[in-house]
Amino acid sequence: MIKTFVLDTNVLVHNPQALFDFEDNRVVIPISVIEELDNLKKLQDERGRSARQVSRILDDLSSLGRLEQGVPLEDGGSIKVELSAAGVLPEGMAGHKVDNHILRMALGLQQQGAEVRFISKDINARIKANALGLEAEDYDTNKVNIDELYRGWDEASLPAASINAFYRDRRSKPEALGLRGTPLVNSFILMRSQDNPNQSALGRVSKSGEVMALNYQDADAWGLRALNMEQKFAMELLLDDSINLVTLVGPAGTGKTLLALAAALQRTVEDKVYRKILVSRPVIPLGKDIGYLPGSKDDKMKNWMQPIFDNLDYLTDNGDDEEESEGGQLQYLMDSNKLALEAVTYIRGRSIPRQFIIVDEAQNLTPHEVKTIVSRAGQGTKMVLTGDPYQIDNPYLDSESNGLAYLVEKFKGQEMFGHVTLHKSERSRLAALAAELL
Repeated sequence: MIKTFVLDTNVLVHNPQALFDFEDNRVVIPISVIEELDNLKKLQDERGRSARQVSRILDDLSSLGRLEQGVPLEDGGSIKVELSAAGVLPEGMAGHKVDNHILRMALGLQQQGAEVRFISKDINARIKANALGLEAEDYDTNKVNIDELYRGWDEASLPAASINAFYRDRRSKPEALGLRGTPLVNSFILMRSQDNPNQSALGRVSKSGEVMALNYQDADAWGLRALNMEQKFAMELLLDDSINLVTLVGPAGTGKTLLALAAALQRTVEDKVYRKILVSRPVIPLGKDIGYLPGSKDDKMKNWMQPIFDNLDYLTDNGDDEEESEGGQLQYLMDSNKLALEAVTYIRGRSIPRQFIIVDEAQNLTPHEVKTIVSRAGQGTKMVLTGDPYQIDNPYLDSESNGLAYLVEKFKGQEMFGHVTLHKSERSRLAALAAELL
């Protein structure tokens, strides 16, 4: 039986191409959704762009027929803008709330005999739909299983002689390590001795499939050294210029942003491999928004970028008194245009060659936004995305639907990509204890 999928506005804002993700079934867009998209199209952020894209798609489809009657699609499905179907809502749901108008139309279609599925990214809207007797689902295209997310490294238990041979030869065949299947390129291997738990070795899978010794596990990046195994893996990817895209996932305090900034400073300022450092993050507040901010774009950005400034202050601190160091090396980097900080909004549409780009808090981006950002990378550019999929401030994303997790899942195994999931907090004993207990 052909199903009828009624789409909420947030689904189309999340991914305008969602219109075509329901195969040979019927997609229904309530007229209230069109009204909401009309209000959003004036915005200059990603929501506005998505709203405008949906409007353009529907306008193109209108050339194939009347949208209120349903327009056929190539895969056998159809898209219809619903104007009149209206079910009866309980008295407590009366009013002009757009969600309720959308649910009323979905309920009306079900009462007409259609097998209706209400699709929404809004949890409360799905709860209300379920209470009304509607089948409600999240839009799960592009979702990943966060519990099985690729972590970037594996373990192997070996005789002590095999580990000694690895230290001697600095390479090994995967089958000699007893690894199951073919390990992904740029993944890491922790080799432990079966005879001595304290004896271990670290390796990385090369393009040829061999497990090679790390080149940068003891490297000094702008005065910063890795403090644990996971950070050594991260440093290996960050300092290797053949890796164009790096993702670092982990909770607060594991060193994701600090390591990325240290590597960026080392490879850009000291080694002069890259022309400039560009640091960006989504502008999404934690808690109640403080409203409009005065000043220029740079003045506004300073508040959102303060966590980045904290890390940069730490890296560029030369030990002098605060008064003497104020406006010192960090200010010089910004004045000399070696370091720039931008909101994610301003990256769209650009082509960025020979830069070291860091996108912090990338878990607050949709898969569509991540695609837009990564596709900005020009020739010779390295891009690093960091974040914690369990700390999401975007109301329509979760640990499985965010762009960072989606990127990791799609890019794993690519020669120019590397990923590490970090777990151990190195910020301070207090921070580590808070992460464990709270």
